[in-house]
Amino acid sequence: MAADPLASFTPQVRDWFTRSFERPTAAQNKAWPVIAGGDNVLLSAPTGSGKTLAAFLWGLDRLVAQPPPEPRLTRLVYVSPLKALSYDVEKNLRAPLKGIGGDVSVAIRTGDTPQRERQAMLRTPPDVLITTPESLYLMLTSRAQEMLVDTEAVIVDEIHAVARTKRGAHLMLSLERLEHLADRPIQRIGLSATQRPLEEVGRFLVGTGRECTVLDAGVRKPLDVTIHVPVENMGEQGAHDVTDPAYGGVGTAAGGGDLVGAGRGEPEAAATTSRSIWPAMYPELLRLITEHRSTIVFVNSRRGAERLAVRLNELAGEDDRPAELARAHHGSLAREERLVVEDLLKSGELPCLVATSSLELGIDMGAVDLVIQVESPKSVTAGLQRIGRAGHGVGEVSRGRIFPKFRAALLECAVVVKRMRDGDIESTVVPRNPLDVLAQQVVAIVATGDEWKVGELHDLVRRAHPFADLSRELLDSVLDMLDGRYPSEEFSELRPRIVWDRVEDTIRARRGARQLAVTNAGTIPDRGLYGVHLPDGRRVGELDEEMVYEARPGQTFLLGASTWRIEEITRDRVIVTPAPGAPGAVPFWRGDGIGRPKELGEAIGAFSREAVDRDPAELAAEYDLDDRAAANLSTFLREQRDATRVVPSDRTVVVERFRDEIGDWRLCVLSPHGGRVHAAWALALSARIRDDFGLESDAIWSDDGIIVHLPDADEPPSSDLVMVEPDAVEELVVRELSGSALFGARFRENAARALLLPRAYPGRRTPLWQQRLKAQSLLEVAKRYGQFPIVLETYRECLRDVLDLPGLEALLRGLHTRELSLVEADTQRASPFASSLLFDYVATYMYEGDTPNAERRAAALALDRDLLRELLGQEELRELIDSAALDEVEADLQRVSERTRAANADALHDVLRGLGDLTVDEAQALCLDAVSAKRMLDELSK
Repeated sequence: MAADPLASFTPQVRDWFTRSFERPTAAQNKAWPVIAGGDNVLLSAPTGSGKTLAAFLWGLDRLVAQPPPEPRLTRLVYVSPLKALSYDVEKNLRAPLKGIGGDVSVAIRTGDTPQRERQAMLRTPPDVLITTPESLYLMLTSRAQEMLVDTEAVIVDEIHAVARTKRGAHLMLSLERLEHLADRPIQRIGLSATQRPLEEVGRFLVGTGRECTVLDAGVRKPLDVTIHVPVENMGEQGAHDVTDPAYGGVGTAAGGGDLVGAGRGEPEAAATTSRSIWPAMYPELLRLITEHRSTIVFVNSRRGAERLAVRLNELAGEDDRPAELARAHHGSLAREERLVVEDLLKSGELPCLVATSSLELGIDMGAVDLVIQVESPKSVTAGLQRIGRAGHGVGEVSRGRIFPKFRAALLECAVVVKRMRDGDIESTVVPRNPLDVLAQQVVAIVATGDEWKVGELHDLVRRAHPFADLSRELLDSVLDMLDGRYPSEEFSELRPRIVWDRVEDTIRARRGARQLAVTNAGTIPDRGLYGVHLPDGRRVGELDEEMVYEARPGQTFLLGASTWRIEEITRDRVIVTPAPGAPGAVPFWRGDGIGRPKELGEAIGAFSREAVDRDPAELAAEYDLDDRAAANLSTFLREQRDATRVVPSDRTVVVERFRDEIGDWRLCVLSPHGGRVHAAWALALSARIRDDFGLESDAIWSDDGIIVHLPDADEPPSSDLVMVEPDAVEELVVRELSGSALFGARFRENAARALLLPRAYPGRRTPLWQQRLKAQSLLEVAKRYGQFPIVLETYRECLRDVLDLPGLEALLRGLHTRELSLVEADTQRASPFASSLLFDYVATYMYEGDTPNAERRAAALALDRDLLRELLGQEELRELIDSAALDEVEADLQRVSERTRAANADALHDVLRGLGDLTVDEAQALCLDAVSAKRMLDELSK
């Protein structure tokens, strides 16, 4: 008989557990003995399997069994990637703490925690601290670190949500700092529902040189999932397989874009066209919601969540009065608003929430008995997380219904659901050596006042798994940047943040380093969003900068499926009042598309190749399709084969050529391999077309292929065009990348993380256009230096994390060796697969054309400055510059202006580096009157 997993616990904990639960879950049986033994543990188990209690109960038991000495400090830290999950966990800890009866205090520290609570926490630290990665970093960089010196264990929940991102690399460095602060090993416990390979995630959790016990509870939650199509023919009338933009909707083959349907009070005629699937889908969604107690509807965009919630309320209402059936839930709603709607759903007062990924992770939504996914969830991991919100309890069935909007999405959904059943989740790939994260953490590490030996810092950083192979040369390049090696007179934020004594090989902070590190914390990019507030200051949510620029006081808009009237627009917030029942516009937010992973793409290709000849009834039985879904899918694949002779698959790439409505050639590369591969291929194609034909082509990519528009070509483009040499592709992509909007945007985000684009005022938004212009000015300086770490990091991120260059090289190698086929097809009009791609092209130009492409515009300006001088003449250009401004710049460069004169030894050191040797009198002239240059020179020479 197996040993009792509760045997190690104190009697009061055992008694509480046996009173409250029938038996431990499989996850708890496995975890408790190992955690009690002090091992680092990664516990993988499905949603609703008791993971959180498995992680917490031993820590709570120790707090009861071994009361801490005075003064009490925090001993158990729980880190959650979502603020909502933090509040959820705190609520769920109340029952065990009350049942156990020990004197154990719990507190939450997130970005929403009021200042008075933070101060109270410093005075009387909690035994258990619940926090987020960013708040942990802030505590370690401030006086609050004192309360963490007794930490014994750290629980990292939903670890898969951060492992594949820079946020995870940032968190792992924070955990190394916490262990350094505690000056003893800290037990690490990681929790996750979905990840592969577990061993890699275990290494990510514990870092280099430590062991991790990986526990896979291995029980898959029972799924009841059906893919549902409410119309007989999704491609009727020979129309696009997606919504026509002229008919009120924006939906792309890559799953992005908006949901169809008008906002509250807008005419619906546009959406009721026969080309839209929505008139048939709305009643089905309404029927499912009313047949269940609590439903979450997941969509892939915030605008979509707002629009669908409003439409459901209108359809459920009577006498032109919308019902309170559904509310929207997404990251642009304020925490208070999100908590209100979450509680309404949990209590049963609200039948439905329409949500984005904001509800994807392990929040306990109570008695949710159905999840509806509109469009494809885009990955197996996301699908399992989302459907797992239904039947959240141990052993309960998760019931989900998936509604694809068009036929290309139906194909992806069929494969995603099959892989969900089989447990074939995507591999977790950890970003390696993100230098922007390293720069921020280095400033934070020294900002607490300590002087560090660079060798010891290198050791600490390399103990974190994402930095395990960081070379000393790379670390030195980051220290060079932070120590002021690059010209700050050309870009002021390159001024030194640390002092690096190369003789002693030590670093320490300069004045202002702590404030810089604290006010620019974390890795989540600043999108320049406007806060939406009530007149009394309470926060409602946030809006995209571009939408606010177009808005005026008096206008109404929807947020959280409620209508608000704009009263005032200030520099960084929109003041609103409620306008219940009034018509309102649906806001928009810019977001990043989600690229399909290559392994999922290959599975879709294999399925397409095999399914085209199968009977729809067989497909329905094996792939959880309803009859109409199976018939539509079978028709879609067969129509494609009729048009191009073969279906694009894991073994075949189809190159389709046709003339568009204005007579220009379109070349479509139809492939299932996913957006990360296709984005890299599209960059290489643009470079090759420019090199070989002297043409500027637009290569638009999606998860289902690439479409190239050749406006000035007389002859049809040859398929040889796409056959880029595998060994040459990296050079082409790197060359094309530097001028791309992708590179510009990523450089801006990376520079901000590395503290090179700090916020002008802490807590206030910096307009996105301003961030873009500053980033371009920085790039102009940085691109002259081959070793500038943020340029290197941007190339690394683009080539490894955003694009899948190894995947593209493998695909091209297969085409060149003929292991994979390349089939050419000339068609009169776009085939069904190309039709989806073509709409992506239309949507990109209709809607993305509105995006301010400041990165690209500013790059063009930088290239054309010589031409501008030639046009204006050298004299005229000089006249454009204020003579007083020239005098001011000259004084700054000579270090004689009031703002550049030295105030301390570090500043005088910078003066000497910039101007060379000076006598004591010359040095004094360049110092503030209140300080002694001689004393500071003596200090520097020691």
